Amino acid sequence: MSVRSGRRAATTRRGTLAFVESPVQLLNVLEWAYTTGRGGGAGSGTVGGDLPPHLGGGDLPPEELTLVVLSPTDPMTRGQLRRMAELARGEGFHVRWEEARGGASAPFHTIGGLAGPLRRARRIVIGDPFSRYVQLLLTITRARDLVVVDDGTATMEFISQLARGERLVRWHRRGGRPGPRDVVFMPVSSKARRRLTPSPSGDRRVEVFSSMPIETPPDGVTVTVNSFSWTRARFGPPRITKGADLVGTSLVETGVVDLDRYIEAVQALARTHGAARYFAHRRESSEKLHRLAVDTGLQVVRPDLPLELIARRGPIGRTILSFPSTVVHTLPLALAGTDVKVAVMDIDPTWLTDSASPRAQGFLSGVTGTARDVQRLASQAAPPPEESGGLATAAGAPSSLGQTAPA
Repeated sequence: MSVRSGRRAATTRRGTLAFVESPVQLLNVLEWAYTTGRGGGAGSGTVGGDLPPHLGGGDLPPEELTLVVLSPTDPMTRGQLRRMAELARGEGFHVRWEEARGGASAPFHTIGGLAGPLRRARRIVIGDPFSRYVQLLLTITRARDLVVVDDGTATMEFISQLARGERLVRWHRRGGRPGPRDVVFMPVSSKARRRLTPSPSGDRRVEVFSSMPIETPPDGVTVTVNSFSWTRARFGPPRITKGADLVGTSLVETGVVDLDRYIEAVQALARTHGAARYFAHRRESSEKLHRLAVDTGLQVVRPDLPLELIARRGPIGRTILSFPSTVVHTLPLALAGTDVKVAVMDIDPTWLTDSASPRAQGFLSGVTGTARDVQRLASQAAPPPEESGGLATAAGAPSSLGQTAPA
């Protein structure tokens, strides 16, 4: 379906609008639609035509769902989003691609074009409640049903802040004083937080669709478990290779972990467990990845889809090594029924930068400590240079996994 036809669909039909800004958010909207039996509109009809009877269209009427991509400027994220948009169209969903950050006037055009559909929508699905773009859109909608799907481990912080009635601030920014832009935006953020709070009368309902551990949700918030059933139904099982693969993180880019310490930790982890490939996070810089390839000898791979899909399709190592991140919660679910093991290494406090939030160590420890079906690895110091001969010395240039979705 063309972007234009998707735009017309969002303008003329009532139903559900889903706003996504990352590939993982889009993946989790597809998982939500599959789990709850929402239809895919024109095309293949119900997403996941092989749904179990208790989730199929017999109990829930078909419902129009339009995916609105608020496209970022980062090339890697845009590329993964376009691939995910292709999968969504293949499932029968309407996709509306918005160049939401394409210049100074882009936000005005985007918000102006979405105002009508926002007011008509029965339900709004969002992937990032911390996003200023999304918070602004929430002040426009009249929808009585709001759904928050995972945008990674940030969902855990969102739940805790919502329960405490705090302003919505990303975990790695907590502890700092609000800047001038934060102060100006506070009225919008406060209104968005109220929209994300269920009303006692039931006039406003909030659902969180998550694979994260949520033991005590805020009063009135419905939690639906994301078990990655769509991913497992559509892809795999994967071919499993010998050895290990290592998953990258953007903790350096967010200013939490020191670059040199991170490179040393990756080198030690790869050496100890015999890892050959490093799957880069989409936000990792090219300069950092080049240095990592030279210093560690790892083959750096830039996936063209979220890692849950890459791993499920394979080939993938028998062991997946990770630092505290979303994948320690999602990969065991996506790879359920296979022999792949996920292992996570804690972040040593000495790796943190001077500017890291006071909340950083506690939050990262919580990410690791609450992960299920993973092996925990103690943080380890990097080996002295003269003992590093066991690593490959060839400098592997970053490469891309240009895989195509199976028919």
